[in-house]
Order: sequence, then C-alpha cells, then structure tokens
Amino acid sequence: MSGLWLEDAPLVLASNSSIRAKILADAGVPLDVLPAAIDERATEATLSGDEAAPSRVAVALAAAKAIDVSQRSPGRLVLGCDQTLSAEGERFTKPASREDGRAQLVRLAGRPHVLASGAALARDGAILWSSVAEARLTMRPLGSQFIDAYLDAAVEGVLGSVGGYQFEGVGAQLFEAVEGDFFTILGLPLLPVLASLRDLGALAR
Repeated sequence: MSGLWLEDAPLVLASNSSIRAKILADAGVPLDVLPAAIDERATEATLSGDEAAPSRVAVALAAAKAIDVSQRSPGRLVLGCDQTLSAEGERFTKPASREDGRAQLVRLAGRPHVLASGAALARDGAILWSSVAEARLTMRPLGSQFIDAYLDAAVEGVLGSVGGYQFEGVGAQLFEAVEGDFFTILGLPLLPVLASLRDLGALAR
C-alpha cells in the first residue's frame, strides 16, 4: 500500500461505481470494493420534512450504505456515497430504460439543475463523518435528433447515471454551464473525503 495510507487495510468503498473507485485510486487511496445492499427507496421513505431535501437524502443514503457495509466488514474503514439530482423541486433517479433516459433529458434540457453528492465514513456500524457538496449545471437546449444521437453514443452510460448522462464522457456535450467541483459532479466530493481521512489518521498529513 501507498506510504500515504496509514490504515492496516485498504479503504472499503461501499459502491460499485467504477468512476468513484478510479478517483480514489488515482488519489493514492488503496481500496476494496464491496457494494452496499440496501433498499434506497425504502430508506428515502423514512425521511420527512427537511430530511427529505435532496442534499439531505444524498447524505442519508451515503450513511446507510457505509453502515451496511461496515457492519459486514469488522474493523474496516468504509466509505459510502450517493448522489441526487433536483431541478426546480423535481427529484430525478437513474433511468430505468433508454426511454426513461430520453424523457429525463427532455425535462432537463435548457434548465439548470443541482447535483448533491453525499459521502459518509463508518467503522463497525458507526458513522465517523459525513458531508455533502453541491454543483449547479445548466443543460443547453436539446433537439430531438441530437437526443437520439446522444443516446446511441452513450449506450449503457445512460442507465448508469442520474439524469441520464455521464459528465466525464460524451455527456459533457449536453451542457452549456457548470458551477461546482468536478469530483462532486462525478459523485464523490473528493477533497472533503481526503480531509476527513487525514483527520481520522487514515492518511498522512
């Protein structure tokens, strides 16, 4: 393991997101991947009032994932992550099909939306830290012909990302303006996570 990493075992990433794993690995954080096994919609159903705000939902889901995996990984430091997308009060989730992805793009075209990326660190079922970061993106107006061409080019990437796009790839062509951290857009508020790992003694200062 890297000399920067001070834990006896790698960080456990409670996500099957290949982009999150790559971001962490590129930042010098050794990791094992063990996706969480939670019912996200059931977790959301327990939230009400301010807790149901998109940014709070992202943190709650990240914490639930971190707790789930840390309970199955004794002694290990676990990172849970989740991302929500909201536009003028409307929440979006990952498209269930190409048609659903197309419908989401039609609704988002020409409008700004907010991505909230939540993260939580846990050990042995206890949350040690959690946080959320937001980015504001404005999608350009999209014609029907372009949307169909984009869906053909993005293929399965449409189904793997909330809003039907993957910003790190061909999805960048959908946007005219972005305000926020690149890592937050990709679903992992990397700098706050690294700072917390240093505070917890897992990374060298």
